[in-house]
Amino acid sequence: MLVAATTFTGCGSDAIESSSGFGGSGGTNNNSGGSTASTITEAGGRNTVTSTLLPDAPGTEVLSNEVVSLDISNVSDGYFTLDYSGGAEKVQIQITYPDGTMYPYPLNLGAPRVFPLTGGDGSYKVDVLEHVQDNMYSLGFSDSFSVSLTDEFRPFLYPNQYVEYTASSPTTTLAAQLSDKSADDLGYVANVYNYVIDNVVYDEELAANIGTNYIPDPASTLASKKGICFDYASLMSSLLRCQQVPTKLVVGYSGTAYHAWISVYISEIGWVDNIIEFDGSNWSLMDPTLAANKANSSSAVKEYVGDGSNYTVKYNY
Repeated sequence: MLVAATTFTGCGSDAIESSSGFGGSGGTNNNSGGSTASTITEAGGRNTVTSTLLPDAPGTEVLSNEVVSLDISNVSDGYFTLDYSGGAEKVQIQITYPDGTMYPYPLNLGAPRVFPLTGGDGSYKVDVLEHVQDNMYSLGFSDSFSVSLTDEFRPFLYPNQYVEYTASSPTTTLAAQLSDKSADDLGYVANVYNYVIDNVVYDEELAANIGTNYIPDPASTLASKKGICFDYASLMSSLLRCQQVPTKLVVGYSGTAYHAWISVYISEIGWVDNIIEFDGSNWSLMDPTLAANKANSSSAVKEYVGDGSNYTVKYNY
């Protein structure tokens, strides 16, 4: 059977859902206040995480056929691992959530990849589509499984294909350094936020020429200090998750611009996902792309990331 794989192309006002691929775009929290969003807190006090939560594929429970191995041993922690051994040069993954929403991914070939289960408890279906020609794919694997999460935050505490890091990643090292300068979780979020918006610039050339099936690499963004909205959100998600701060990488629309941003959970506040400002106690929509370019009046940046109005969430990774 041949199907058209529905994923995404583009990052910005011209980005659309297409049939070719993605193109741009609970920890313990003890908060008694926090730093402002303008300086890095030098006084320590936060308990820096030294043992990062990392996914595992023990093979205890596996769904498989000749080309796909789906390790669902740890779905209660909010993820599964997929290993593809077939010969297709392009592969798409479609995950249908308990509420019927379908999450599309391009598969980053070459190694087992981790995918999050962010739709809560219930039944999930995974389809693996192998490229045939043009935008046509054949169904190479399909199976379903049930999920009962340990808690609602687990999917947002582990790395996955869009938020990749290891115990030895540069992002993990930087996260520990920033945590050591933080008084508490709220101060740590502020320090990470400030670091990203002060050190990463928006890559207008990449945004204008982005191809399909774009997958962010936080370590590369950290090294190059530039990226598109998806890179900003992926880097900040990595820095926060590896210090056990629950973080959603969110994909959706800012006005008419296809965009990626983040939301962060702080115990005394909840999920921070409203506006962009921070006044010392109240957080907002954590959108590092817009904050980093707030002083930039370039119409090109606005074209690709929108103006911060009318946020519409489509996917939580």
